[in-house]
Amino acid sequence: MFICGAAVGFSWAAGYAHLQMRESLPAEWEGRDITLVGTVASLPNPFERGVRFDFEVERQVSPDRSVMVVPGRLALSWHGGFSDDDASAPAQLEPGERWQLTVRLRRPHGNANPHGFDYEVWLLERGVRATGYVRPDARSMHKNLRLDAFVARPGNIIERSRSWLRERIRRVLQDKPYAGVIVALVIGDQRAISQSDWEVFNRSGVGHLISISGLHITMIAGLFASAVHFLWRRSFFTRAALPLILPAQKAAAAGGVLAAFLYVLMAGFGVPAQRTLYMLTVVAAALWLGRVANVSAVLCAALAVVVLIDPWAVLWPGFWLSFAAVALIMFTTVGRAAPASAGQETWRARLLQAVRGGTRVQYAITVGLVPLTMLLFSQVSLVSPVANALAIPLISFVVTPLALMGSMLPAPFCQAMLLVAHAGVELLASLLTHLSALPAAVWQAPRPSLPAFLAALAGTLWLLAPAGWPLRWLGAVWLMPLALTAPARPEPGGLWVTALDVGQGTAVLIETHGRRLLYDTGPSFGTDGDAGERAILPYLRARGIDRLDAMMVSHGDNDHTGGALSVLSEIRVDRVSSSLPDEHQVVRRAKSHARCRQGESWTWDGVHFELLYPSAGQYARKKSKPNHRSCTLKITAGSHSVLLPGDIEAPQEAELVAGLGDKLAATVLFAPHHGSGTSSTPAFLDAVRPEIVVFQLGYRNRYRHPKTEVWQRYAERGVQRLRTDVSGAISLRFGEQVEVGEYRVEHGRYWYNRQQVDTGMPPQAASGEDSADAR
Repeated sequence: MFICGAAVGFSWAAGYAHLQMRESLPAEWEGRDITLVGTVASLPNPFERGVRFDFEVERQVSPDRSVMVVPGRLALSWHGGFSDDDASAPAQLEPGERWQLTVRLRRPHGNANPHGFDYEVWLLERGVRATGYVRPDARSMHKNLRLDAFVARPGNIIERSRSWLRERIRRVLQDKPYAGVIVALVIGDQRAISQSDWEVFNRSGVGHLISISGLHITMIAGLFASAVHFLWRRSFFTRAALPLILPAQKAAAAGGVLAAFLYVLMAGFGVPAQRTLYMLTVVAAALWLGRVANVSAVLCAALAVVVLIDPWAVLWPGFWLSFAAVALIMFTTVGRAAPASAGQETWRARLLQAVRGGTRVQYAITVGLVPLTMLLFSQVSLVSPVANALAIPLISFVVTPLALMGSMLPAPFCQAMLLVAHAGVELLASLLTHLSALPAAVWQAPRPSLPAFLAALAGTLWLLAPAGWPLRWLGAVWLMPLALTAPARPEPGGLWVTALDVGQGTAVLIETHGRRLLYDTGPSFGTDGDAGERAILPYLRARGIDRLDAMMVSHGDNDHTGGALSVLSEIRVDRVSSSLPDEHQVVRRAKSHARCRQGESWTWDGVHFELLYPSAGQYARKKSKPNHRSCTLKITAGSHSVLLPGDIEAPQEAELVAGLGDKLAATVLFAPHHGSGTSSTPAFLDAVRPEIVVFQLGYRNRYRHPKTEVWQRYAERGVQRLRTDVSGAISLRFGEQVEVGEYRVEHGRYWYNRQQVDTGMPPQAASGEDSADAR
């Protein structure tokens, strides 16, 4: 039976994936101009220099349809203001508008790192099969035109309504710091919440409340169901005896599901909200069919509905956390006897009983989800019980209802309710800020192995067993593997080097047996975050690394310094070395800082480190570019070595060859300046004589790195060429041999953009503008 079920599930998921992936942008049409007509199909997301939105394609204007078929849904960015002849994005782009746009597209591609966010499957789940950006009028054959103000379709009506609500809230709360939280609670759009606020919410364990969460949908459904039940039983607004026609319980269940459905539509019908809706629908159906007594069967049916409608749901933490939380509540409440009461209960007794029940449920969820939370996030908020005790009643029963009513009621009520709701969020945020700032607010450990996770899971169930269960305290013993798991590390004398996939930029983690150094921190993406929070910190947390012995920032360009402040704010960094000026914010934030200087060396655990550049003379040249002062680091472990030259260019390479000669020889070379045409000179490569070269690149980056002649120059010397835009994160383990690991190869997924992995060749040359990130 199990094998048959697994086969059916596999076949269903495979067929579903085939239907979603059958629309693909041909590789030869990446980076070419295409004129399309279609509608704005999502809530536009303004950013610093433009707007992002989904675009539903109706037809192609050019090229001819017989040449190529564009995927039906695209994720586009519309930039503006880069030069005088650019046409900026419209001041107000609205959902449902029909536009003629000239766009430049690429296949779905995201950064691929261990324990990182999988952007490509996220796009696949949303039905987006290509990303790109709008071409300026001055650079395209066809003018970008709005053809219709609104196209009446169900999806467009919903998105336009959401846009209207968002603008209404913004007008009232335009200068308020937590207006983005109110917008998130009403329509599920979290993009206006600052990263600093998210850090507070996540450290205090209330991040699940700052959106249209399952708790809020269930609350709205419950309120409407109670109202329908009350009115139906009393046959308000009609003289008919409605309960004789339809039982009040069934009418209430239908009303609750309808309210939940409308609320989920308002949230943009996002996948997490859909899961709650399906669960509530299954519960209502069970009540209508007289099967509600078997609650475990209801939960299993809800789970089956979710995975049938969305097989990719199992890839997201919210799926496991939401179903696990419901299962824990059932495990700790269903079938357990309530304390007997003598006579009529007073309101105080009922209140006390409700508080005890709520405390028991909160305890069960807090303790019961620890193993799963550690498996998914490698950290647990220790202040979560207190924070949730404050946040759940305030957000669920005060802020959210006021925000919902305030966003829809006429002007006088609208302003008053939204301001009160915002004041509630402001008060909560102040309390959470103090809680999250406590030194022990978050417990972090390496991601547990499967045996350790299963042991901890058994321990939590033992702890939460009914009263009278023998030796319940022994459950705590089974949680110990979570705390005793030690971070993996090289053997003494060994060296691990991990080149993270951070797009167009550099971020390399270097590990010896007892020490860790981070070389560069990748780019910043403006208001959208940076490589530190997107790639570096998730990787460090999953590995259980909460301290760096050193961080080296090679030079001041954004693609090397962008994530530094995020790293410095989240984990302890004992020492920072760089070629940055003293007034740079990274230097000011560092606990201890020193300039990179040629000749400096040290040894960690039998591994030798030496700085080869910049020289004192380079610092004295006032007109030098930041690239020219890149900290060039050579690391030697036994008979192998790795050379990290930053973004040095031909003059600096020549200076190194003249001054150091054979001392430059290294087994592994990180390509200088990402493989630009100004670096990797023949003389430099002949001096280094690498066996392996690593290019850290952005997919179809606007600089066209690596240059074709540079790529071929390495090939002519028989060097093994690796690149992060093809392989994802690249791991190098130095022992007697150098073991190479490529994340996209070792963790291959059918939704990965595999063309470049299969060929190993440089992608088709991108245009100078092909850097738009649709995310």
